[in-house]
Amino acid sequence: MRWTLDDYYPSFESSEFMEDIKKLENLITLIENIELPPKVDMPVAERAVLAEKVLRRRAELSELVGRLMSFCSLTLSVETANKTALSYQQKFQQMLLKLTKPSVRFQIWLAEGDDLQQLLQHSDYLKEISFYLEETVKYSQYLLSEQEENILSRLSLTGSNAWTRMKGYIESQHMVELDVDGKKEMHPLPVIRNFAYDNDADLRKKAYLAEIASYDQIAYPVNSALNAIKGEVIQKVELRGYESVLEMTLLDSNMEKRTLDTMLNVIKEYLPEFRKYLRHKAKLLGYENGLPFYDLFAPMGNIDKKYTFTEARQFVVKNFRRFSDRLADFAEHAFANNWIDAEPRQGKRGGAFCSTCHAIQQSRVLANFTGGLGNVTTLAHELGHAYHGFCLKDELLQNTHYSMPVAETASIFAETIVKDAITQNAEGDARLAILETKLMESTQVIVDIYSRYLFESNFIAERKDGDVNLERTRELMLQAQKDAYGDGLDPQFLHPYMWLCKPHYYYSGANFYNFPYAFGQLFATGLYAIYLKDKDSFVKKYDDILRETGRNDITGVAAFAGIDINDKEFWQGSLDLIKAEVEEYLKF
Repeated sequence: MRWTLDDYYPSFESSEFMEDIKKLENLITLIENIELPPKVDMPVAERAVLAEKVLRRRAELSELVGRLMSFCSLTLSVETANKTALSYQQKFQQMLLKLTKPSVRFQIWLAEGDDLQQLLQHSDYLKEISFYLEETVKYSQYLLSEQEENILSRLSLTGSNAWTRMKGYIESQHMVELDVDGKKEMHPLPVIRNFAYDNDADLRKKAYLAEIASYDQIAYPVNSALNAIKGEVIQKVELRGYESVLEMTLLDSNMEKRTLDTMLNVIKEYLPEFRKYLRHKAKLLGYENGLPFYDLFAPMGNIDKKYTFTEARQFVVKNFRRFSDRLADFAEHAFANNWIDAEPRQGKRGGAFCSTCHAIQQSRVLANFTGGLGNVTTLAHELGHAYHGFCLKDELLQNTHYSMPVAETASIFAETIVKDAITQNAEGDARLAILETKLMESTQVIVDIYSRYLFESNFIAERKDGDVNLERTRELMLQAQKDAYGDGLDPQFLHPYMWLCKPHYYYSGANFYNFPYAFGQLFATGLYAIYLKDKDSFVKKYDDILRETGRNDITGVAAFAGIDINDKEFWQGSLDLIKAEVEEYLKF
C-alpha cells in the first residue's frame, strides 16, 4: 500500500539525482543566454528556426524540472516533515527564478508583430504545438515587465508558496482525540474524516464532533494562510489587468464565461432534486429537520463489506475491463508496479490525487484507503487521471497541458464505469446501498462543489477590503452550505471548517478549483451516455478525446466529442440521469 519512487530517482543522494541537478543548472544558463533579436531584423524562416530552438530547449528543461520537482513533492506528500525533500524543493524554486526574465522576454517576442501564423508555416514542430503557442500569445497581454515579473516570482516563494507549505504541514501533523468506549485514541485527520463513512452511527457523530472541536487548535494559522494566499492572488490579478480572479481562472481553463454560467444555472435548477434525496435519507435515518452533516456520508442498505487493498485492486481492474482491455491493463500495471500509496499514516497528507510525470511516462496516485466502497471508487477516479496521462505520453510536452475542467473528465468517467458495473446486478438493500453511494458522491461533486464555489467567490470579494477574520470565514462557509444544500441538511449540524480540510483553496496558481469538478462530473456523465448508445465506436474514440484535451479549448474538445456545452440541454441531460436515480431512491 506504499508507492515506490525509484523510477524517478533511487534517492536524494543518488548519482542520477545529482547529475540531473547539474543538467538543470546548465539548461538554465543556456536558456538565459539565448538572444532574441528584433523580429524586424530577421526573415520569417529564421524567426521560426529560433522559436523552435527556444521551445525545444524549454521543453527539455520542463521535462527535467518535472522529474526533479515531482520527486520532491511526492516525497513530501507522504513525509511532510522530510527536510531533505523540502530543502531541494526550495532550491529548485530558487533556481527557476532565473527563468522568469527569459520566459517573459520570449513570450513578448513571440507575440510581437502578430506573425504567429506565418511562423507555423515554416516549422512542423511549431505547427504541431499551435494551440499552445496561440495560448502563449494570448496571455502576453497580461504580462508585466521582465523586472516586475521577476520580483513577483521571488516574492511568491516567501509568500503564497510558503503559506501553502505551512498549511500542508500543519494539517498533516494534526492529530484528533477520539473517545471510543471510554478509551481515548489519537488519530490523523484523514482517518477521523474517513469515520464519516463508518456503519457505526455513534462513531460517525463522535468523529464529526471531535474533528470540529480539534480545528480550534489550527484554525487561526490556516485562516491566516488562506488570507495571505488569496490576498497575493488578488494583487497579481489587479496588477496584470484581469477583471477578476474568476476571469483569470476561466482564461487559464480555456473556458468561456457563458459556459460556466450555463452550467451553474442548470445546477441551480436541479438543486431541489438533490435536496429531495437528502431529506429522504434523513427520514430513513430517523431525522425530521434535514440530514446532519455527520451523517451526510452514512452508508445505507446492507453492503457493509470492507475491501482489502488486494480486493479493491481486483475489483477496479475487473470493471475497467468491461470498458476496454487497454484501460484495465494500464490499471493493473499501476498496481503491479507500486504507483499507488494508499496507506493512511501520520505525516502523510490527506485526500487523494494523481501526479503524472511526462519525462518518465508514469504517474503516482495518493489515496487514504480504509476499505470502504467510496475508497474503491476513489482509486478508480485517480487511476482515470493516470490513464489520461498515459494517453498523452507520446505527445510533445506542450500538448500534454490540459485545463482544470477537462482534467476531471477521465477520472470521473473511470469512476462511472466502476459504479455502473456495481449497479447493474444489485437488488433490494444492495441496490439501495449502491444508489446511496452514487447519489452521495454526485451530491458532493455537484452540491458541495457549488457551495465551495459560493464560498470562494464571497471570500475573495471580502478579502479585497482586508483580511477576513476567522469567525467571518466560518460564517461564509456556513452560509454557502445553507445556500447550496437548503433544507436538505440540518442547519444545526453543518461544517464550518470545510475551507480548512480541502487543499484546493491554498493553490495560488489554481483558484476556483471547485467548478471543474462539477464540469468533469456532468461532462463525463454526458460522454458516458454517448458510450452507452454506441459502445464499440466510443471506445475507439475515447483515447482520441483525451488526447484532444491538450490541443484545444473546452468548447473545441466537447465539439470533437459531438457535444455543445453552451446548450443547456446537454447539462440538463446529464442531470436528468442523476434525477432518475433520486426518483428510484425515493421509493425505498
